[in-house]
Amino acid sequence: MRRSRWMDDDLDALAEMADTFFEKECAPHEDRWREQQHVDRGAWAKAGSQGLLCLSIPEEYGGGGGTFAHEAVLARSQAHSLSTSLGISVHSVIVAHYLNAYGTEEQKRRWLPKMADGQVIGAIAMTEPGTGSDLQAIKTKAVKDGDAYVIDGSKTFISNGHHADIVLTVCQTDCDAGSKGFSLVIVETDRPGFSRGRNLRKIGQHGQDTCELSFNSVRVPQSNRLSEEGTGFAHLMKQLPQERLILAATAVATMEKAVELTIDYTKERTAFKQPVFNFQNSRFVLAECATLVRVAQSFLDDCIVSHLDGKLDADTAAMAKWWLTEQQNVVADRCLQLFGGYGYMEEYPIARIFADARIQKIYGGTNEIMKEIISRSL
Repeated sequence: MRRSRWMDDDLDALAEMADTFFEKECAPHEDRWREQQHVDRGAWAKAGSQGLLCLSIPEEYGGGGGTFAHEAVLARSQAHSLSTSLGISVHSVIVAHYLNAYGTEEQKRRWLPKMADGQVIGAIAMTEPGTGSDLQAIKTKAVKDGDAYVIDGSKTFISNGHHADIVLTVCQTDCDAGSKGFSLVIVETDRPGFSRGRNLRKIGQHGQDTCELSFNSVRVPQSNRLSEEGTGFAHLMKQLPQERLILAATAVATMEKAVELTIDYTKERTAFKQPVFNFQNSRFVLAECATLVRVAQSFLDDCIVSHLDGKLDADTAAMAKWWLTEQQNVVADRCLQLFGGYGYMEEYPIARIFADARIQKIYGGTNEIMKEIISRSL
């Protein structure tokens, strides 16, 4: 595996620690987590005790004081360990960063330290049953009542929904203001009127909980709103590039692992009295996949360097998200083919890699939406 140019000794040490954590604390439980469709609650506390949550949140709020590079290293270790059920990226890279960027001092001190140690688990609720990628069609409403909001609506496909203690909820606070009518409100999940629906059964990512959420006259103080009223949509547009970049980082790491597994398998598996790797088709497919991984890594590295410098624009983030997740699916499919029938068996990691990859082209904004974003700048 080629070492990225943005890596340093501190990040190398983090990678070693993260590898050990996922190998010892997550990998042995993955099969059980996939069966029960969620991780054990205690896994969050263990990650927090190791300092692996909120790595890029300032130390004054309990975080690691690192950068996006630290989150990317963690995502790579998680993908390489094949222990992908713990929804750290949603919790640390997305929810925590909304709080850090737009929260008041009181809000940050109230929630971020508990998120960093795993006491409080975060989720973000954008998608609704009838909206998908069309965020401006969100119908969940937050109506003022005294010093509170009364929230009514429903959300679906919510990662970390099963264990979430706080849900960053996108609401309409002014139905007549268009994109300026949305606000971000933190909803604690122990409030009356909040309920979780069933854990949704997916074709992949079985251990990563995904829920439906309902808000039935949930009363939340207006002090739980992030930033000014009506700024929600603008904040989403500002934060989505980082979300898309962490998806891209996961895509590349998964591609690397798929190729590694397939090289090992084809060198061990025999057919017609010789290793499968010895067939020209096998070597050519793997050569193509290895090249895709190398090109993908170079593109990702450029994006990460730009992001660390504060220069990553929405168009480039969209390019990274769509192209790298597309190649993730291409590589997973080609590698699975070289496993033959065993590639279709769930106990083989390549089968899980293949099934888990498919959602990458959908969440974080579908790849079709990514192309639409890119086309607007042409």
